[in-house]
Amino acid sequence: MKTINNNVNNEYIINKSRFICYLIKVNNINDVNSSLDFFKSEYSDSTHICYAYIIDNTKRFNDDGEPSGTAGMPILNVLENNNLNYILCVVIRYFGGIKLGAGGLVRAYTKSVTLALNKTSINDLNDGFKIIISFKYEQLKLIDSLLKDNNIINKEYNNDITYTFMIKKNDFNSINDILILNNINIIKKEDILF
Repeated sequence: MKTINNNVNNEYIINKSRFICYLIKVNNINDVNSSLDFFKSEYSDSTHICYAYIIDNTKRFNDDGEPSGTAGMPILNVLENNNLNYILCVVIRYFGGIKLGAGGLVRAYTKSVTLALNKTSINDLNDGFKIIISFKYEQLKLIDSLLKDNNIINKEYNNDITYTFMIKKNDFNSINDILILNNINIIKKEDILF
């Protein structure tokens, strides 16, 4: 399984119709629903908001009023052909006044997603953990050095420092041993794929 390196968007225009494509990493259906709610609000003046997503073995798509099979399925096909998982692709269309026909729509939606994929890299999904730790300010250099090869996704500075980071499962034990040795508590540990 693979996923995109980072969320991206791209705009593609054909025969005056605008296709705005977003590729978003998601972890669950709640992420999908909140993203879709955002796009429906942000692009409420659009003609169509078509999408497809893959989470584990769950695959869904929606044509949002386009002729059946001309939008959601082509989006899903691009995701599947790139072996992607934990991904949502939303393509917003503003109709330009010239009908593209069924074949033209399939090609336009396919190209829109392909162009967006070209703006990011595709990586293997890793089994891992999302970890939250809390530590003292005097331990900052130790923690920054310890986590230099991991993706720190949030830092909070209050009475203590709180870091949220992602770590591969096979790297966890060695880092956890150092955390224990330095009396640094794991506040939360959650299984994830990233």
